[in-house]
Amino acid sequence: MNIKTRFILVLLALLLAVVLFIPSTPISGELPDWWKSTFPKISLGLDLQGGMYLLLKVDTDKAVENHIGSLAGNLRSLLAEKKIKTDVKTDAGTIVVAYGDKGERDRVENIVSENFNTLSGDDKGGKILYTITDAEQKKVKKWSVSQAIETIRNRIDKFGVREPIIQKQGDDEIVIQLPGLKDPKRAIKLIGKTAVLEFKLVDEKHSLQDALQGRLRRGDEILYQRVTDKETGSVRQTPYLLKKETLLTGDLLSDARVSIDQRFGEPYVLLTFNRLGAKIFDRITSQNVGKRFAIILDNNVYSAPVIRERISGGRAQISGGFTMDEARDLAIVLRAGALPAPVEIMQNVTVGPSLGKDSIEKGVFATLVGGLLVLVFMILYYKMSGIIADFALFLNIVMLLGAMAWFETTLTLPGIAGIILTIGMGVDSNVLIFERIKEELRTGRTVRSAIDAGYDRAFWTIVDSHVTTLITAAVLFQFGSGPIKGFAVTLSLGILINLFSSLIGTKTVYDYITSRKRLETLSI
Repeated sequence: MNIKTRFILVLLALLLAVVLFIPSTPISGELPDWWKSTFPKISLGLDLQGGMYLLLKVDTDKAVENHIGSLAGNLRSLLAEKKIKTDVKTDAGTIVVAYGDKGERDRVENIVSENFNTLSGDDKGGKILYTITDAEQKKVKKWSVSQAIETIRNRIDKFGVREPIIQKQGDDEIVIQLPGLKDPKRAIKLIGKTAVLEFKLVDEKHSLQDALQGRLRRGDEILYQRVTDKETGSVRQTPYLLKKETLLTGDLLSDARVSIDQRFGEPYVLLTFNRLGAKIFDRITSQNVGKRFAIILDNNVYSAPVIRERISGGRAQISGGFTMDEARDLAIVLRAGALPAPVEIMQNVTVGPSLGKDSIEKGVFATLVGGLLVLVFMILYYKMSGIIADFALFLNIVMLLGAMAWFETTLTLPGIAGIILTIGMGVDSNVLIFERIKEELRTGRTVRSAIDAGYDRAFWTIVDSHVTTLITAAVLFQFGSGPIKGFAVTLSLGILINLFSSLIGTKTVYDYITSRKRLETLSI
């Protein structure tokens, strides 16, 4: 690659970095709108701009219990489909299947062995107790944490928090960092909401009063509709006698969005089911015209309208005197999906923005002081070559900040430390090259040949040191927590850019100078 091509490459890299970085500077307000909207800013982490830190614990035992309940429901449906009249229920983490005779027991065992290979049975005479294997329990617990992380991430993404950090800690804990969060209470409510949506029929054949007095029939349950008076704050509870069987769940939703009631001007949540959900909803409404159909979210009855006619469009709505924020948050959690198990907030820390401002000022001050000392040292020790090294250092920092903006990297205090370390590595690379050049000059080489030999001999030493550091940064990124990841990202970008600036940037300057005139001595 000739000098002109390399010179153009260096200038283009510098220009691109400046274009990318300027929107993150205080002068961004003076930029045209298209510039600010096209190029992203460098996001500040929780330690720099404040926000919220949450530590959640997933109830993995409840996830296993829910899984067993789901298996029991599937087994019940399959046995009914095969015309086997047995009683299937769950009891303390066990699926209990009652049978009438040996032939019925054999049919049940055959169906279970063919369709539920994670269940192991124990015949107690008249009933079989099925439990899931230890391997399946571990799998369900691990899955529940992973699914909770994805569900929470989907909710937070729709909530609008930029660059959140959501990751697993230990076996059943989740760490969440929400930089720049303005409404912590709403975020906690949104993150922790279980959001189990169910549709059940109201039992209108039997007495609600009898059930409230303790005479609750098998197969029924009592749930309440809780309505909060917006003016007084008082909560009114209305009991409903419902059939326990869940006819439809929120797993079959394809969309949930906020709409406005044209009559009363109140927001409600419009639900749209996927193809299977629409088919089931169509069958339920056609078979139960004239009956009341309860819509239940987290065991709270939101409404129980009468099915007037068959509904084939796969749509339903939840109304309950929502505010716009409440309706919007409900739509978010329904779209994102239900948490596989309840989560408990173990730690809740809010970091004030004043701490972030103080951290930024001290971090920037430390970077400027360290950089300035390095610049002065290089000029005093290596003279003109030191100025070339300072140019490479300037190129390194500007390109690093531009790359961080391009990749929308979150800048944290450890990230600032990574920038300072990059400055040190950039200087180290140039020192290696300069010392090699000085050695070649002492042997009597010409300036041009000494520069070429110095770069050639230092090349693999620089590459080796940078690659090993890059491997370390990759390990830190893979296994580190949020702040450590920020340090690893900044360090990785700095290493790659430093290779370019030290091996191509400074060499281009030297080649340009020596091509213009024949140097007898080199200021180094």
